[in-house]
Amino acid sequence: MSEPRERSRLGELRIANEVVAVIAGLAATEVDGVAGMSGGIAGGIAEMLGRKNLTKGVKVEVGQQQAAVDLYVIVEYGVRIPEVSLNIQQNVKRAIETMTGLTVVEVNVHIQGVHLPTQEPPAEESRVI
Repeated sequence: MSEPRERSRLGELRIANEVVAVIAGLAATEVDGVAGMSGGIAGGIAEMLGRKNLTKGVKVEVGQQQAAVDLYVIVEYGVRIPEVSLNIQQNVKRAIETMTGLTVVEVNVHIQGVHLPTQEPPAEESRVI
């Protein structure tokens, strides 16, 4: 789709699709319970991406006035997935609409995996003699 444009008497404003994708990715990772964005499933394992690759887990379709977003995320183990998904949808919608003026018609959240906590070795007990 083409970049959204807004015409004023001073000229034209164009917002690149990548800008909308970065806004969506940042807004999604701000939500508690989100471990990171997912670059897709390779070999049956969801690949977790860091903050450097936020647009890799985001697909946007942007028109003249509206946007639709698909997010591919990995959640933390133990969270309520429906609650985290709703929070992602609300945060992404709010961020895009506030920053760009576009109307977000849908935010689809695709849970690609669950991030398990790492096992840390037990700390040695200190002895008092």
